[in-house]
Amino acid sequence: MGWSKLPTSSFSIRTFWRSRQQWQPRTQWPCNRDSQPNNLEKAERENETRGGEQPAMASSAAVDGVAATALRSVLQRVQLAAEKSARKSQEIRVVAVSKTKPVSALCQVYDAGHRCFGENYVQEIVEKAPQLPEDIEWHFIGNLQSNKVKPLLSGVPNLSMVESVDDEKIANRLNHVVGSIGRKPLKVLLQVNTSGEESKSGVEPSGCVELAKHVTSGCTNLEFCGLMTIGMLDYTSTPENFKTLANCRTEVCKELGIPEEQCELSMGMSSDFELAIEMGSTNVRIGSTIFGAREYPKKQSN
Repeated sequence: MGWSKLPTSSFSIRTFWRSRQQWQPRTQWPCNRDSQPNNLEKAERENETRGGEQPAMASSAAVDGVAATALRSVLQRVQLAAEKSARKSQEIRVVAVSKTKPVSALCQVYDAGHRCFGENYVQEIVEKAPQLPEDIEWHFIGNLQSNKVKPLLSGVPNLSMVESVDDEKIANRLNHVVGSIGRKPLKVLLQVNTSGEESKSGVEPSGCVELAKHVTSGCTNLEFCGLMTIGMLDYTSTPENFKTLANCRTEVCKELGIPEEQCELSMGMSSDFELAIEMGSTNVRIGSTIFGAREYPKKQSN
């Protein structure tokens, strides 16, 4: 799938930051600059299996805290769900989604060895990213408007993936801006509306093949990596949304002539990620289970 190379274990984060200090002013990161991804994550980086974002277990030496403890629990549950479906936990990326949470909460998770984070809003990710170490791999997972593309790509140089491409217009805009600012090709997932809910973004399942063709043939600055969906909040015993996305992958891969193993499935959040893993998810987006309930500003009465 063309995963970008990451620093090997011999090139430590400590060495990386020391080399940077020789040519740019020291940045006072709120996180522990010397925290290391755990051994399993290092192995994933060396093998370049899924970019090395997620450990199977967080480092026991990490700075403890509520979010760090919750992360360890999530990673244990991911491992158990993977084993239940005869898969390896290294095949599954955990995106820690910190929507509305302060940078200090992200630092707990970072210091526990995690490196893959996600945000739903452009304003929030462009505010947080400069305050955190540059070895973080950011995923943008929210609805993206055309006028927000340039601020997103310019403000987050270490943006690893946009998971919410849902039409040709936004694909074309991303492709244009990536080329104009001279950054490397951007990994993208196509968001598919598998539930049919009007409140959710995403291309209809019947249109995902054509959108995938457009991205792969007409957007040379984008790297098509797979499909994403948001499941319904109230599941019955039959996860039709996840089955629909898996079927979409089969159709897309057949038309593009690529193995299904090269096409990611991003599905599963705090309430259903274990089920999603059993259904073949390679990318789960976990927010409140790690960071706690969202904190939204209270509306002021007139």
